Amino acid sequence: MKTLVIVESPSKAKTIEKYLGKEYHVISSKGHIRDLPPDELGVDIEAAFEPKFTLMRGKEKVVQQIKKEAENKAVLLASDMDREGEAIAWHLSKILSLDDQATNRVLFSEITEKAIKTAVKKPLKIDLSKVEAQFARRILDRLVGYQISPFLWKIIQVKSLSAGRVQSVALRFICDQEEKILTFIPEEYWKFKALFKCNKGKGTLETTLVSLDGVSLEKQPVRKAEEAEKIEEGVRQSSFSVMSVDEKSISRKPPAPFITSSLQQEASNRLGFSVSRTMKVAQELYEGLETADGPLAFITYMRTDSNRISEEALEAAKRYITEHFGESYSKIQQYGQKKASTQDAHEAIRPTYPEIDPKKASKLLSADQAKIYQLIWSRFMGSQMIPAKYLQTKIKVQDNEKRRFIFEAEGSVCVEEGFEKVYPASSKEKELPTVPATGTPVALDHFEKSQNYTTPPARFGEASLVKKLEKEGIGRPSTYASIIHTLLERSYVYREQKSLVPTFLGMVVNHFMCDFFPKIIQSKFTASMEENLDRVEDGQENWKEAIKRFYSDFEPTLEKLKEKILSKSLNWQFPTNLPCKEEESHALVLKMGRYGPYLRCEACEKNYSISENAKILFKPNKAEIYGNTALEKSKEAVAVGRPCPKCGANLVERQGRFGKFIACSNYPKCKYTENIDQTVSAKCPKCGAEVLQKKSKRGRIFFTCKNSAYNGGTCDFISWYEPTEEKCDRCGQALYVKKGRNGEEKTFCLTCDRNPKSEQKKTK
Repeated sequence: MKTLVIVESPSKAKTIEKYLGKEYHVISSKGHIRDLPPDELGVDIEAAFEPKFTLMRGKEKVVQQIKKEAENKAVLLASDMDREGEAIAWHLSKILSLDDQATNRVLFSEITEKAIKTAVKKPLKIDLSKVEAQFARRILDRLVGYQISPFLWKIIQVKSLSAGRVQSVALRFICDQEEKILTFIPEEYWKFKALFKCNKGKGTLETTLVSLDGVSLEKQPVRKAEEAEKIEEGVRQSSFSVMSVDEKSISRKPPAPFITSSLQQEASNRLGFSVSRTMKVAQELYEGLETADGPLAFITYMRTDSNRISEEALEAAKRYITEHFGESYSKIQQYGQKKASTQDAHEAIRPTYPEIDPKKASKLLSADQAKIYQLIWSRFMGSQMIPAKYLQTKIKVQDNEKRRFIFEAEGSVCVEEGFEKVYPASSKEKELPTVPATGTPVALDHFEKSQNYTTPPARFGEASLVKKLEKEGIGRPSTYASIIHTLLERSYVYREQKSLVPTFLGMVVNHFMCDFFPKIIQSKFTASMEENLDRVEDGQENWKEAIKRFYSDFEPTLEKLKEKILSKSLNWQFPTNLPCKEEESHALVLKMGRYGPYLRCEACEKNYSISENAKILFKPNKAEIYGNTALEKSKEAVAVGRPCPKCGANLVERQGRFGKFIACSNYPKCKYTENIDQTVSAKCPKCGAEVLQKKSKRGRIFFTCKNSAYNGGTCDFISWYEPTEEKCDRCGQALYVKKGRNGEEKTFCLTCDRNPKSEQKKTK
């Protein structure tokens, strides 16, 4: 009798089945199969927060296949080894009616033949504490998201908005940083550089003025031009000599091998990869690729916060380092954990086979895969090597008479590469070309002063946001990619080069959360909840009790806000600093309308839209709006030549949040509207009528028949993909267009899943 092994990923299934042989059949669950229902809360608050799990949409065929394959077979559950993976295993056991106490859980941190076969021989019980920790996180996120989001919809009136327990804290970090930038007042300061000739004119020394009259310029900078002029005059009138030469040897220790968060940060800093791009590529390397020699997994599990390395991997690293660099370069070591909550069941992220160096791997990998693999391999191999050693030199030059000016030059020379032979520093050390002896006279060759201004704090990029979230204990490394994705998808932030910049809408949503749910977005409160989840996973706390404590604080806030809305006592609007263009004596008021925030003059009843990139500062009873394009008058209406069926006024074409629409010119007294639908060239695959392109409430494009139930007809055609007039040569059904990354379009068949490469084309 064959044994059925169930994993998460289809590509992983192929690799593992080849390792296990004919006695085993490996299939994939394709991720989660059950979750809380999408169209309701799904948590029975009165029944101690009991979750209501249902089969996920689109997973019916997968579950049918799993049940069929499991008939008359022993079943092993080999999902990933984190909380999510443990929960997937538990849900699979419930679907298949397996014994809760059965030893059918298979765990491995790397997809190698040895690791897989060892894990299969020693199955464990499902870790219910880890499952309950995942339940608790999912329920907490659902309680916050599903109960706050409706208030956002009612007050800000944008249906695509959402709030989240971790997401909202991340947004607050970004918005708080933007507020610091907006309120920043630059201060003038001056810098002074001097070039000295030394060693009888054969060498030069580039220096910076660091001290004036015994006071450090770092602590007390020069602020005025007049003072800078006096300094220049004094320097040019003085003679100088070397005050001191300090040389010392310093060691730079190798960094620890990667954990999830450090990989995300380093890939962003060194490669310019987004967090989601990094995790996608790392997942591919972990699951394995087909090679001429069979399936090959390149790295260990990439969702981990442990620095631990297996003894086998340490020995492999030692062999490689000794063979390629010499035994003197090897320093095998384990790295300590940063915090008690670290899950040491995992290993650090490392190459599965250290002997496969980046040069060998590059022949088997795509460009992105090769870059990430080189980063992981180099970091791991470097962590098992000796420190890099530098000779650091600091030279001070002082005027001979009054001893007013101290100039300094600093540099270093690498005397032993150590780990930097494989993992070079991201910044180059400055080497001093000339090192004169103490007391050596030096001649001023060049002097320059420069006026500077202090700069505001930098915006968060993906790497710095991940670092901030990790430092504050917000979320977990495996969730950072989805947090950033949600902020971008909801249009709360946008990318500007490598920075994450809050949109106007994002800043309004953040103020809503600060105004009504201040505790939820406190970093310490959210971090304490993460610690509670860790205690649940460790079996130290009951998951329902942890949720109960949270909800006892959360529920009263919800009820107060609900009462205000029901009593219509909540009037969430703000006078602004912007005058009306028609009535300049009247300030515009920030209001919330059917398409989100807008500006209105109560005197002349003119409305203004707000640029997405405008910035806003909320102050007591006032909102200050900034930005050159902050104020945009509503688009000029275009007459359509028909009267309004409701009031008889002229109908006009306007531009709204979801595109063009027709409205009454007598708005806001008459609020009649109708849609303008864009047609596509292809006809409906089911009834032959026109196909309309529409936008969902979240701004996603979809396609529907003109005669569909969506438009009041009977045809049931609706699709996320645009139909074409081409037919599939296999089944005769219509082909559809799918747009991928980099502007790539692919035609495919929904019926038989045909995706011919010959029909792929690149859009301009």
